[in-house]
Amino acid sequence: MEIKINEVTYSYTESGQGQTILLLHGFTGSKETWGNLIKELELNFHVIAIDLLGHGETGAPIDDERYKMEYAAKDLSDFLIQKQIDSVHLLGYSMGGRLALYFALAYPAKISSLILESCTAGLNTERERLARIEQDTKLSAMILNDGIETFVNYWENVPLFSTQKNLPTSSQEEIKKGRLNQSPIGLSNSLIGMGTGIQPSLWDDLNQFHKTTLLVCGEYDEKFCLIMGKMNEKLKNSEIIKIPHAGHAIHVEQLKKFATIVSGFLLEKEKEKIS
Repeated sequence: MEIKINEVTYSYTESGQGQTILLLHGFTGSKETWGNLIKELELNFHVIAIDLLGHGETGAPIDDERYKMEYAAKDLSDFLIQKQIDSVHLLGYSMGGRLALYFALAYPAKISSLILESCTAGLNTERERLARIEQDTKLSAMILNDGIETFVNYWENVPLFSTQKNLPTSSQEEIKKGRLNQSPIGLSNSLIGMGTGIQPSLWDDLNQFHKTTLLVCGEYDEKFCLIMGKMNEKLKNSEIIKIPHAGHAIHVEQLKKFATIVSGFLLEKEKEKIS
């Protein structure tokens, strides 16, 4: 399905009935990333998965400014308005988790609950931010100058994704195929406009958010379990779950466990509403 939002054509999938859960994928991902999870969730929920700016079948604007968090979040808000959806359970992974958190803080009335998988609230110091911006600028140049295949070969071998080497070969090939199908200008501009270094740090705003929040990390992803532990301390109404035998991409590496936890969390929210 397609919908035009602020001059960009967004692609999304929609299935199931009930309370709406909106899924936001990570960098180099797409709505297809959630395929297996959607099969689990659509039994109880109205599930929407959207291709974020510059990813999948959504448009890839040439202006990197267009990818800034504030514009990406405004697009999501306008998407919900066009779909006549007042509020959603919002689930974001990695880059999608950073956007989900930004959206939740900017538009709290549109959030029923928040689920963040393997993400951060941004970088704290100017030094960290500048170093990350430099790194993302180099990656952006690699995509445009050396081609998407060279970048994907590099990207799939970063330590963050090392545990994915344990996935069945067919799953690894599917992930790679999805990455190779991305728009070079879309990925490049996403890094420049919405990378971890350039995004606003949200750490000081966490204590203002009161909606129920679930933080999920994989036990092998020590860096993000530590980050999310600190986020859990600052958020007013959150819990954190560490998934055994999983790295960064829990919804891929431990799908059934992840689906059970997400469904359980959401069904509990529904019970609370009824009571």
